[in-house]
Amino acid sequence: MADFRALHQRGKPCIMVNVWDRGTARLMQGWGAQALATSSAAHAFTLGRPDMGTITRDEALAHAQEIVSAVDIPVSGDFENGFGEAPETCAETVRMAAAVGLAGIGIEDTALPGDDAYGFDLAVERIRAAAAAARALPRDFVLTARADGVLNGTYDLDEAIRRLQAFEAAGADCLYAPMPGDAEDLRRICDAVSAPVNVLTIGGYSAMSAAGLGACGAARISLGSMLARATHLLMKDVAEDMFGDGRFDRLSRVLARSETDMFLDR
Repeated sequence: MADFRALHQRGKPCIMVNVWDRGTARLMQGWGAQALATSSAAHAFTLGRPDMGTITRDEALAHAQEIVSAVDIPVSGDFENGFGEAPETCAETVRMAAAVGLAGIGIEDTALPGDDAYGFDLAVERIRAAAAAARALPRDFVLTARADGVLNGTYDLDEAIRRLQAFEAAGADCLYAPMPGDAEDLRRICDAVSAPVNVLTIGGYSAMSAAGLGACGAARISLGSMLARATHLLMKDVAEDMFGDGRFDRLSRVLARSETDMFLDR
């Protein structure tokens, strides 16, 4: 398996594709992905649930283990807030994630199931405990610390940077503040820290190339739930055609079976 940590290079970001089952994992590996991640939102969708705090830790671990078992490239877990407020809960989540074969996880500072952020001191202590657990593991494990306040509208970019700097000092390996306002804001984040920075391809960032994001300082690019949502958009368009005008023409262009079967389990 490739060294997950080594894929994180400032200016030459790896693309970490968020998948939601064995099939999407196998296909993305076959089509060239170097690393994968789970998506809490996409996983929730497969269970008929909305995003944000609707998946249990046991469900997330079982789901992650299924994806890890399907591929031989690194897989990171989108583990929301670590599945609990207490720092020791975050540490235990790290240990359990490593036990199912994950190469790393992300832990955010949102007090799920709402949008409020944990207080600064608690947020840092949670990452410190998780990082200590990661360093005590018998193998390498990449801990990503997320500052989600800009995404959720609970604090501004300056506070996000303050938190990311504190998360780095607490031992986080990768840093992530989803949806900074523009490329200049992303550049500010990357310049404010030494650890690798993840960027989410959403909004205006989806119009930028990997090279362009790298020029801002990004070391990793993730898709979050965007691949699942793009799939859902196609399904919605097909449904509107079928149940509106009775048309099926959007289904006239699909992948040949030979283009998928070569990557799938027999």
